[in-house]
Amino acid sequence: MKRINAIYARQSVDRADSISIESQIEFCKYELKGGSFKEYKDKGYSGKNTVRPQLQQLLTDIRRGEVEKVIVYKLDRISRSILDFSNMMNLFQQYQVEFVSSTEKFDTSTPMGRAMLNICIVFAQLERETIQKRVSDAYYSRSQKGFRMGGKPPYGYRLEEILMEGIHTKKLVEEPEEAAIVREIFDMYEQPDTSYGDITRYYAEKGVQFYGKELIRSMLAQLLRNPVYVRADMDVYRFFRSHGTNIVSSPEQFDGIHGCYLYQGRDAQTDKLQNLKGHMLVVAPHEGLVSSEQWLNCRIKLMRNKTIQANRKAVNTWLAGKVKCGNCGYALMSIKIQSGKQYLRCTKRLNNKACPGCGKVYTEDVENYVYKEMVRKLREGQSPATYTKLNENPQVKQIYREIEEMEKEISLLVDSLAGAGETLTDYINQRVEEIDQMHQLKLEKLSVLAENHATPEQMEKVASNISLWGEIDFEEKRFTVDKMIRSLKVFPGLVQIQWKF
Repeated sequence: MKRINAIYARQSVDRADSISIESQIEFCKYELKGGSFKEYKDKGYSGKNTVRPQLQQLLTDIRRGEVEKVIVYKLDRISRSILDFSNMMNLFQQYQVEFVSSTEKFDTSTPMGRAMLNICIVFAQLERETIQKRVSDAYYSRSQKGFRMGGKPPYGYRLEEILMEGIHTKKLVEEPEEAAIVREIFDMYEQPDTSYGDITRYYAEKGVQFYGKELIRSMLAQLLRNPVYVRADMDVYRFFRSHGTNIVSSPEQFDGIHGCYLYQGRDAQTDKLQNLKGHMLVVAPHEGLVSSEQWLNCRIKLMRNKTIQANRKAVNTWLAGKVKCGNCGYALMSIKIQSGKQYLRCTKRLNNKACPGCGKVYTEDVENYVYKEMVRKLREGQSPATYTKLNENPQVKQIYREIEEMEKEISLLVDSLAGAGETLTDYINQRVEEIDQMHQLKLEKLSVLAENHATPEQMEKVASNISLWGEIDFEEKRFTVDKMIRSLKVFPGLVQIQWKF
């Protein structure tokens, strides 16, 4: 398919001192010296952002691989934002599109043009980092004043619009039915013999759901640790201070009535609910639900709690992370009994007995079966016939496109911060945070795809490991399973293997 030349013209308003779209096109046509072209014209649109129909059509045509060169009358016709311009130049480079500004002799097909482009990108990076710092500073400034910083309200509360220091924000207000359950949870956990499993099982049997799901241990632990529920007094103040938390509010504000917000510390590297050092505590405008004595009793019990931690390193079986309960889909855990043998237990059954489990299945039996099946799989020659580069994977390409769109939206949002009022700033901060969370999820998905992508060299190593199974170490066995198997489902008397190829 032959690629086209594109001329883009934009005019905000008709004025005597502004150049018309028709005149812009005439200047641009000179650069083509009689060659054919396609016009893209936006009349009545500002250059402060890229929300323009014909510009978006041009960018779409570029992504389709239909455009060879883009010509504009002046740089500011395509964008007045250095951030937007930088993003477009990245797109042009990705699809090998030349860019020419006819009156400024800005042509990326020449060394000088490319040098100018690099200078623009450097300044764009500087502006982006400056704006990001401004967003970060605004976040910490607002959080220090006790403003609600977005996200769904904690269980037991709803949100209500209020005015704080002349600024519209939101306050947590007790949701009576949910708040009663929160108090009940603290009452139960405060008892010395009550465990996570006792509480999760109790609510599972009653059919009570939290955010539309069954209560699980991790959700329960997060609820019990959250100082949003405590009626904070000086004992709470002293507790957080003793753990190295940065307390923004004065001691006088710990009045035994109001709850607290715990924010992630700017330089803290740990999870704020697990390790309090370096994080930021602020007395909030809402009322807490439980007394400081009860909350501290539960918090101290949590700190002494030595129950199983999520994401710990596998040590008992090289099937860890792959093997699931066939009934409920939860992970199976390898547990050692007094005889020294290990058997697989459903973590949902361990949590609240809400699953019948997969029976008494010995870990060694499943490992032996899986090893024999891996040998059979390779012996039958059932391995990937061809290997593609990771960046040629359609799923990976789609994720990169989605990430690109997210980055564009963030650029537009932060560019709008200049001169924004408090209400708009609050919205922009919240939206940037939401997009950033989605961005992180996409990056994690890319990471998973990269980990699952087997190269010819890796498959050669897999075959070697299978042949030397009795001699290789634990981690080599985990590597082999990871490259061959997507998941394992264990039923009473049956193991189902989902292969990666």
